[in-house]
Amino acid sequence: MNLSIKSSLLLVPLQIRIDKKHYIVEDKISGEFYEMPEVCIAAIKLMDNGKTLDEIEHQLKEQYPNEEVDLLDFAEQLLELQLIAEIDGVKVEKEEKENHSLGYLWISSRLGKFFFNKTAYLIYITLFFVNVFVFVIHPSLFPNYKDLFIFDYMFLNIPIWMVVSFILVLVHELGHVLAMRASNLPTKLGVGHRLFFVVLETDMSLAWKLPSKKRNILYLAGLCFDTVILFLALAGQLVFANGPGIFLSILQVIVLDTFIRMVYQCCIYMKTDLYYLFENVSGCYNLMENAQQQLSKLIPFWKPAQQEEVMYEDEKRTVLFYSIFYLLGVGLTLLLFAVYYIPQLLFALKKVLPGFSQGMTTMPFWDAAIFTLQIVIGILLLLYSWQKKYLSSSIA
Repeated sequence: MNLSIKSSLLLVPLQIRIDKKHYIVEDKISGEFYEMPEVCIAAIKLMDNGKTLDEIEHQLKEQYPNEEVDLLDFAEQLLELQLIAEIDGVKVEKEEKENHSLGYLWISSRLGKFFFNKTAYLIYITLFFVNVFVFVIHPSLFPNYKDLFIFDYMFLNIPIWMVVSFILVLVHELGHVLAMRASNLPTKLGVGHRLFFVVLETDMSLAWKLPSKKRNILYLAGLCFDTVILFLALAGQLVFANGPGIFLSILQVIVLDTFIRMVYQCCIYMKTDLYYLFENVSGCYNLMENAQQQLSKLIPFWKPAQQEEVMYEDEKRTVLFYSIFYLLGVGLTLLLFAVYYIPQLLFALKKVLPGFSQGMTTMPFWDAAIFTLQIVIGILLLLYSWQKKYLSSSIA
């Protein structure tokens, strides 16, 4: 396929929407989205008018004297992204892209709007501050790492925690799903990981169909539901203070798990919900990658994955600002490990390891053996999620 400066192009059907700083271009066939500056949009519109690349380049150099205009290079990028249908009237051969079908269309958009509207937003905000107030006046309700251990035998604690955590994660993701359906968008759930933790992920790729302000609630939806769960668990402990011990212990596990998940969202050196919110509010959609490249220049022993730096001139201050929160997020993660995860692990090991020295007919031995098996299964699930992520990215 001969692509030259004299070529005229026919592009695939595109939907173009203005965003906070630049434009979002949607490939209506593949459903993929791309961010482009104004000069690129002007070039696309001239291509639609049948002008050749050299004619477009000449016009744009006059129209945008401060921009670097290279239409042949831009056309090659469009070709690589499979956004060109024809070159000089000749159809372009394309690779078939994997179709990731989305669903949950059976969930009514009216149901989504019941949970996500102006009144609901006010309730979520109010409950957030109520939760903070409860922690202040009842510090005994603040989660402790020992809250995870309901029973003396460790192998009983893991299933309880897994069931509770799985239900809470589903509720969190249900928030994202309902927020997507409130905007009448399809979605799906998948399995991924953050650091050493297997997580569920809601596909919100079609959020780019919405204006920037409407995307914010999609990213905050999970935290909105977490806020409600935390409030109910705290209220339950206050109202049923003299209730059954097992009931109160499960409420403590819910508070612990939900609190950690909400704090974890602040670790925006990973692509958490608050990272996407930060990205969306700033209008800089390659924050993490650009920040990693900038920080690698200051930290010589750290080498992030090499990739082309895509950063506009007006984004440098935002990237620097985000880099500060990037490092703070790393510190917050270390704090979570120091306050919760490491003490939990040491406490559990202290309880189970002596069991291996006792006979196979004793409960402490089987407690240690089953607990170890549970840990191994958790590690295998983590390795599976890593393999799924990195194998698919290497193929791509």
